[in-house]
Amino acid sequence: MKVILLQDIKGLGKAGEIANVKDGYARNYLLPRKLVVEATEGNLKTLAEQKVSQELKQQQEIDEAKDIVAKLEESPIEITAKAGEGGKLFGSVTSKDLAEALEKQHKIKIDRRKIVLPEPIRELGIRDVEVKLHTGAVGKLKVNIKGE
Repeated sequence: MKVILLQDIKGLGKAGEIANVKDGYARNYLLPRKLVVEATEGNLKTLAEQKVSQELKQQQEIDEAKDIVAKLEESPIEITAKAGEGGKLFGSVTSKDLAEALEKQHKIKIDRRKIVLPEPIRELGIRDVEVKLHTGAVGKLKVNIKGE
């Protein structure tokens, strides 16, 4: 029996794929648990439409992310922090601080987890920080850390 997987099933495949399974397995286990639907013409058309809409939505997300990346590269941010001798900061500047400063200074809201900072910034100066908004949209954010 041909079925369309609604969820990822170990040994069969990922959601949205078409799999060929034994009739008893489908009727007694997969269908009652709503893990699959039978691969009829109507269900196959619905699956195709869903795939097209998902691709359009994903492309739209990538385009929006690329627009935000372009804005990021044009707009550097400045953060003021207390520093001691030799430009060492008292404390550090984290990705959370960068996200908050970006929102205050340029009205661009980005989740702090999208800002790639291998370790917190602990010195004064200008740095380029990587921002990964989407798999196809990665940009550099210029950060200037000034001392008080």
